Amino acid sequence: MSLANTIDSLLHEACEGGKIPGVIATIADDSGVIYEGCAGLRASDKPTPMSLDTIVWFASMTKAVTAAAVMQQVERGALSLDTPAGEICPHLQNPQVLEGFDARGKPRLRPAKGTITLRNLLTHTSGFSYEIWNPDAARELEQRGANNVLSGTQAALDRPLLFDPGQRWDYGPGVDWAGRMVEEVTGERLGDYMRKNIFDPLGMKDAAFRLNAGQMDRLAGVHSRAPDGAIAAFPLFLDQAADLDMGGHALYGAVPDYLKFLRMMLGGGSLEGSRILEHQTVATMSENQIGDLLVTDMPASPPLSNAVPTDPSVPCNWGLSFMINTRDTPQGRSRGSLSWAGLANSYYWIDPVKRVTGVIQTQILPFFDPMVVPLFMAMETAVYQAR
Repeated sequence: MSLANTIDSLLHEACEGGKIPGVIATIADDSGVIYEGCAGLRASDKPTPMSLDTIVWFASMTKAVTAAAVMQQVERGALSLDTPAGEICPHLQNPQVLEGFDARGKPRLRPAKGTITLRNLLTHTSGFSYEIWNPDAARELEQRGANNVLSGTQAALDRPLLFDPGQRWDYGPGVDWAGRMVEEVTGERLGDYMRKNIFDPLGMKDAAFRLNAGQMDRLAGVHSRAPDGAIAAFPLFLDQAADLDMGGHALYGAVPDYLKFLRMMLGGGSLEGSRILEHQTVATMSENQIGDLLVTDMPASPPLSNAVPTDPSVPCNWGLSFMINTRDTPQGRSRGSLSWAGLANSYYWIDPVKRVTGVIQTQILPFFDPMVVPLFMAMETAVYQAR
């Protein structure tokens, strides 16, 4: 059976009986796109079939694109990885660390030891933590009356640290701040900058923080899986008039567009004659940037995330916005490959050794879905078995 037939079968089987409402997958190697396909419906409550031009929420897959924008500015000398980020964004000067709450429920804060750098922000070692996976971060936002990070407001970012910079890895909104730094040095909104410097050169015609009418017509619905496995529509759509272009999670687009970005990274910063990043910059982004620190488990946080365990047999560290596996994976992914995901159960990887990259996209919550994750692993296994 060909690779295309194998993956087609995996996708269609996963959508049988509505187990997964709809799914899109696409894969490439140095020769170009070697697979693209989809199955199921755009939304469980509508009859429109899933299609390759369907618009989806990329969620945290946005982070890698923001990191590319950041590193363009590092190349140009406008930003530096290791100078205090507060020199660019005054909000990041004199950060405070949350040590708990007093008897009245007020936060107990102390000055942070050390400064936050751009490298910290891109590697989740800044001290910022997402409220989705950190109850103290959630409590602090609630105490202030601030909306969560999905609101796209400055108040959601103006939060204390949960630990001193550089002390550990903890998934958080640091890349949102990195995007704000791009805005500060360019004088442009992040989406406008990305359009001119990444999307248009790569032909990512549907990637955007704000959707037009035609894109809205092609938008997939977000769903939630109940504990019994049942799927229902979930009303999650980011505010199209948000104050900020949130570089950590707010991009929408078509999956084939995202593959163009991944192919650019696989190609050392260039795709089909368009150079987005220098080859050495991509190499730097692909190297471990957190020393002996490792990616850690993430706890369950209904309705947005299941528990996200790490695999002790394949420890992972972090580059400049990518997770890096330190050993070969059972699916066939090479040691040193790059990967990450999006909250609505989307997953990608870039294997610079075996020269292959791919992405699978659904629109299901909670994250780390018990049906989508095995589908992604089966797809990846099929890719390596066919090589």
